[in-house]
This record gives sequence, C-alpha cells and structure tokens, in this order.
Amino acid sequence: MHLAYPAVLAALLFCTGLYGVLARRNAILVLMSVELMLNAVNLNLVAFDAWLSRAAEDTLHSGQALALFTVAVAAAEIGIGLAIVLAVYRNRGTSDIDRLRDTAEGHDPDDPDSDATGRALPAPAAGEKAEATA
Repeated sequence: MHLAYPAVLAALLFCTGLYGVLARRNAILVLMSVELMLNAVNLNLVAFDAWLSRAAEDTLHSGQALALFTVAVAAAEIGIGLAIVLAVYRNRGTSDIDRLRDTAEGHDPDDPDSDATGRALPAPAAGEKAEATA
C-alpha cells in the first residue's frame, strides 16, 4: 500500500476534528473532535513507521510505540475532560462552551451592579446620585 492513502485519510480526519473544535459549542463534541485529531496523528505515526521499517534494516517500531503512548494520554485526557464537563453540567445545567465564562466565582448574570462583561460597575462617589439602570 502506498503511503499516500493513510496520509490523505489522516489529513481528512485531522481537518474534520479541527472543524469540530472550532465550530462546536458543546464541550463533549469538542472532546470528541480532539480525539479525532489525535487518531489522525496516530494513523500517521503507524503509517510512517511501517513505511520507514521497510527501508531501514532494524525494525524498532518506534512509531507504533509512540502511537500507543498517545492512546494512553488520550484516554486520560478524555477521562479528565468528561469529569470536568459533568461537574460543570451539574452546576450550570448546560455544557455550552460559550457560557463557561459565567462560572467564575462571584458573577451573577442578573446582578444590576455589573455590566455586560460581568465586571462590577464602579460605586458612585459621595454626593453623586446613583443612575437608575433600565
């Protein structure tokens, strides 16, 4: 088999994963897209290892060993990532990435003393009237 076939498949997998990371708002789908990108890298590692082992005299299979290490790291990453997403979902009721900045301590989205970015508005100086917020 030519080296181009797995390389093109890995490029398609990586581009699909990159699109998923950039376009998705759900944290679980973003984690799945990262896994697609890691699997594309693993496919390249194994394909290039097989291609180089034919040309080299000694077969260390370092690409396959590195792919196994990457799989172990990806399993740990998905476990920790899902634990974080579940904790956020239990606290906030959503796993929307755009709403994660609202999880900062002390931020109440219904607080009239904060602006649209969540920062507290300055207190009026002594002798000034506080403006009514509408």
